[in-house]
Amino acid sequence: MDPAARLSAQAVLAPGPAAPSPDQIASARFPDGFLWGLATASYQVEGAWNQDGKGESIWDRWTHTVGKIRGAGTGDVACDHYHLYPQDIALLRQLNQKSYRFSISWPRIQPTGRGPVNQKGIDHYKRVMDVLHEAGIRPFCTLYHWDLPQGLEELGGWPNRDLAGYFADYAGILAQHFGDRIQAWAPFNMPWTFTNLGYGTGAFPPGRTRYTDFLKAAHTVNLAQGEAFRAIKAASSQATVGSAYGMCPAYPQTNTEADRAATARYHAMNNLLFLEAAMHGRYPDAFVGEIPYEAMGYRPGDDKIMQVPLDWIGFHYYTRRFVQAAGPAARAGAAGSLATETLDTGAAANGYIATMPTEGPITDGGLEIWPSGIYDLVMQISREYNFPTIEITESGCGYLDSPYDRDGGHVPDTRRIDFFRSELAELARAIHDGAKVRAFHAWSALDNFEWNDGYTQRYGLTYVDFRDQKRTVKDSGLWYAQVAATNRLPS
Repeated sequence: MDPAARLSAQAVLAPGPAAPSPDQIASARFPDGFLWGLATASYQVEGAWNQDGKGESIWDRWTHTVGKIRGAGTGDVACDHYHLYPQDIALLRQLNQKSYRFSISWPRIQPTGRGPVNQKGIDHYKRVMDVLHEAGIRPFCTLYHWDLPQGLEELGGWPNRDLAGYFADYAGILAQHFGDRIQAWAPFNMPWTFTNLGYGTGAFPPGRTRYTDFLKAAHTVNLAQGEAFRAIKAASSQATVGSAYGMCPAYPQTNTEADRAATARYHAMNNLLFLEAAMHGRYPDAFVGEIPYEAMGYRPGDDKIMQVPLDWIGFHYYTRRFVQAAGPAARAGAAGSLATETLDTGAAANGYIATMPTEGPITDGGLEIWPSGIYDLVMQISREYNFPTIEITESGCGYLDSPYDRDGGHVPDTRRIDFFRSELAELARAIHDGAKVRAFHAWSALDNFEWNDGYTQRYGLTYVDFRDQKRTVKDSGLWYAQVAATNRLPS
């Protein structure tokens, strides 16, 4: 499908029903061999921020700056997963998990992002992977989940094109050391988010607020994505390389031509900017006017560097967006938050306003629940990219339920169970309708450090008491274990 046809098709999406019917839930089935998994990220769970030779990351620097994080939280200790990983992997096995999506901390491997390898970091992750294999769980490795070595930020960060080469070197190091232990690799987690919020809106580290920095960062990451793909493949014959993009299904606010066109631009900017670069070596029609190649630092031949035949496509689903056209006055506005933005960096330049609807329930984390959105998104990407193999790399919801003594210390998080039951019914419908989805990773294995929100949100299927690191599997985790064992949705 050509880009114009793809964008036209996206613009006619209409929201589905608020929730699947009881019959749809009862009849939902997943195929034999489906990979049920849980996900974490290095900075959010590991702790041990300055141990065993690890260098400083931009998130270390950010959280150690007063006023950046709610409650003055940091990832210095987090879930102490660096030391407690055997216990946590035992929980994964107890919950019948077949895939564990985790990320490697770049500054644990190369403390400044360049130069010699820190052998203690290599040895640590080898131990983690060995324990996973012993438990019969697939290690799914994300190379970069936002914790850039501070030394590379001081060289200009992601807007510096040289980082594509440094990242390829890092990818090659990982594949050389872990290629015998890992088959599933994703170079980046949510690249649009960390380039936009880090360099465009300033909400995330390093806190820059220039649209051109966002464009340059995005282009460097697309170059790095292609170079990392080749570096991994060169070092490991068994490697499969895919992605872990953040995506939101987008629907026009009204059926006007202007809102439909704005919705198409939102989809291209937020969902396809990195996927289209990989799959076709080009940027989608996401911009008002011409694609700003010069501002990106684009050079002749970059299309060939960016283009790589991803073995599978991975993306997250959390919520949806309504989109309307924005006039010149709105395009001069400022950005909002990650969860409920009215404008983002792309919107400011490209004439759309994206809002999170509130027709469905709102989680404690502030996101609308709309289960059919995952069906729309999976079917949309399937149609647009010729029905590729898909992995859902993250999906989850934030609720603050805690252990209840009168119920034997259980964590009765029934709202999270309802969330997953409805969403997974819609995912099963997409599979029934031809989508080639092979895996689903719930976010998250553990309550953890939730970026700028610190410890004020809980997404885990396991409750963590951060005072003593005690783990308690929530009722949702026990329910999810039944799903993983039966490939159907318990009532």
